[in-house]
Parts: sequence; structure tokens; C-alpha cells
Amino acid sequence: MNLSEAKALGLKFPDRKRIGRGIGSGIGKTSGRGHKGAKSRSGWSRRIGWEGGQMPLYRRLPKVGFNNKIFKKVFTVINVGDLNIFDDGATVDLTAVLAKGLTSKEKQSDLFKVLGDGALTKRITVKADAVTATARTKIEGAGGAVMLIEKKPLRAKFVRKDGTKSTPGGDKKAQKPGASQA
Repeated sequence: MNLSEAKALGLKFPDRKRIGRGIGSGIGKTSGRGHKGAKSRSGWSRRIGWEGGQMPLYRRLPKVGFNNKIFKKVFTVINVGDLNIFDDGATVDLTAVLAKGLTSKEKQSDLFKVLGDGALTKRITVKADAVTATARTKIEGAGGAVMLIEKKPLRAKFVRKDGTKSTPGGDKKAQKPGASQA
């Protein structure tokens, strides 16, 4: 231990370095910043993730995570004009269309849609998940019928499975089990 350390024991903060105060101070001229370059200039600050111009890690790695594409509705589609292959009075659905080989089933899709291109001369009943307005008028104009397959009803927001309503965040503040009401 030397005298300067003993004197400094009661001080909370050491004196700051006064840089750029002449050659005799030991940290004059370049003030400890080295020679030239961005780091020697005032105003320079390193951006988070900056790797000196090298392709940064967050761009080298692939993107992962949530994507809405998996929720996209994909239909197996067919035009009205292609339905003339069926007999009068026939019921046309996805399985019948696939059996005739008119189209192939779209990947991971059980939905069937009829588009309005072409003319229909046969009287048929079409069972589909979706039908365009022109397709509907052409099928009904030929004396046929359109039956839309009902979608599975979704439970309304804030409605329990037993049908009673719940309030958002209100259930958490509900009475604790074991506590009595007064």
C-alpha cells in the first residue's frame, strides 16, 4: 500500500481522466482513440448487431416463426363447363369430380369450389363449399340446384362451451375457491 492509495480510501469517485490536454498528459493528441477511422471521429456509435460490414448474424440465419400462410383457404376448383360430363340428375361433389378425373385434389384441401367459366347443358345438383355468382346462375339456369356445404360454426368470442358469457379478464378477478360470499 502506498500513500496515494491511503489518501483515496475515503473518496467515492476517482477523478476523471482529462483527455486531450496536451502531449505531457499521456493522453493528448488522439485522446486514446487511435488514428483515423470512424471510431476516432465524434458522433460515432456502434449499432447493435454491426459486424464491421460483414453480413450480420441476424441476416445470416434463416427466418423462423409464425406465418399466416398456413391458415390460407385452398380450394380444389373446377369450371361449370367441365360439369357436362355428368349425367342429368346427378349430384356432383368433390368425390364425384375426383372419381371422374376432372381435376386432382389440391394439397391439404378438402374444400371444393365451382367457377363460372364455360356453359352447362345438363341438369345437375352441385354440392360445394363455395360457388361463384356466375357459376350459380349458369347451374340454376340449366335447371340444376346448388347446395352449399355448411361450415362448422365457430364459438363466439367470450362465450364458454356451456353457452354462458364471460368477460375478458373478469374471470381472473372472480371469487377465489373456499371464500364465502356475504
